[in-house]
Amino acid sequence: MTTLRPITGPDELDLFCQLRYQLDKELARDLAEGRRRADWLWVALRDDRVVARVAWWTFRDGEAPYAMDFFDFDDSPDGIEVALKLFETARAAVVPAGAAMPQYIRFTPPDWHDDPVAEKAVTDRVTALESTGARLLVERLRLEWLPSRGVPAAGGRLSFRPPTDRAELVGLMAKVLEGTLDAHSQAELRHMSPEEQAAQQYDDELLGYPSPREWWRVGVRDDGAPVGFVIPARNSYNPIIAYIGVVPDHRGHGYIDELLAEGTRVLAAEGVPRIRAATDVGNVPMAKAFARAGYAVFERQVDMTWE
Repeated sequence: MTTLRPITGPDELDLFCQLRYQLDKELARDLAEGRRRADWLWVALRDDRVVARVAWWTFRDGEAPYAMDFFDFDDSPDGIEVALKLFETARAAVVPAGAAMPQYIRFTPPDWHDDPVAEKAVTDRVTALESTGARLLVERLRLEWLPSRGVPAAGGRLSFRPPTDRAELVGLMAKVLEGTLDAHSQAELRHMSPEEQAAQQYDDELLGYPSPREWWRVGVRDDGAPVGFVIPARNSYNPIIAYIGVVPDHRGHGYIDELLAEGTRVLAAEGVPRIRAATDVGNVPMAKAFARAGYAVFERQVDMTWE
C-alpha cells in the first residue's frame, strides 16, 4: 500500500531526504525561517520507503507558495505514476482553490544536455508534468562571480547614484520592459501593462530584500540622462544582482557592462564571498555581458508553468 501525506515537521526531514536533490541542504533553515512549511513537503510512502516527493517554497514567511521546487521519484516501475498521484493530491491541499498553480523550478548541472543521466532526470520530470498541463517556459543560466576573478573595470562614461524615489525606478523598470528578452516578463506582459508589472516587481520583490536600498544604482550620462539601473542585493541565501537593465533609447552602446561593473563593485566592497545572478539562455546579450564581467555558469534552471 502507498501512503500519500505531508511530513509532520522538521523531525521527518531525514525521511523526506531519502530521495536526494541539491536543495536538501536548505530544507532545515527554510523551515525554521518560514520559506517552507511542513504541510508543503509531501511524500509517497511504501513500507516506510519514500517512493516520491514534492515540495513548495516561497520568498518570505507568511506568503503563498511561489514555486514547486521538488518533484522526485525513485526507479520503481510505477515511480512516475506514483509521483503524479502525489502531485495531484498535494496540489489540492497546498494550492488554494481557484489560485494559479505556482511554477515548477528544477536546478540542473550546467552540462545537463550532454550528460545522459542528468538529461534523463530532467526530461522525465518535464514529460511527467506536461501530462498535468504544464509547459516548459524557459531555461536559465545560473551565474556566479568570485572575488578571485576581480572586480570588472568601470567604463567611466556613467556616474551612479541611488534612485531618487520609487517613481523614478518604477518608471525605468517599465521602460526596460520594452523589447525584453526575459521569458517571465514576456509572460506577465500578456496580462498586465509594463507599468503594472514594474510596480508589482518593485513592491513584491525588490522591497522584500533585506539589504540596504542605498546599494541600488541608476547610471547617468554627463547630460543627466539615466540610461539604466542595477539592483545589487542580498536574498535569503546569497548576495545577488537582482535586476539590471538599459532603457531602449540607450541600448547598443555597452552601458550594460558599466551597470554590471557598478553592481558588482557595490557588493564586492561588502567583502562578499560570491555574487549570484541569472539570465535566460535566450538572452544572449545579457549572458555575454555577465561573461565579460567574470561571471561563470555554475548551474542551469528549467522553469515550467501551468498558465
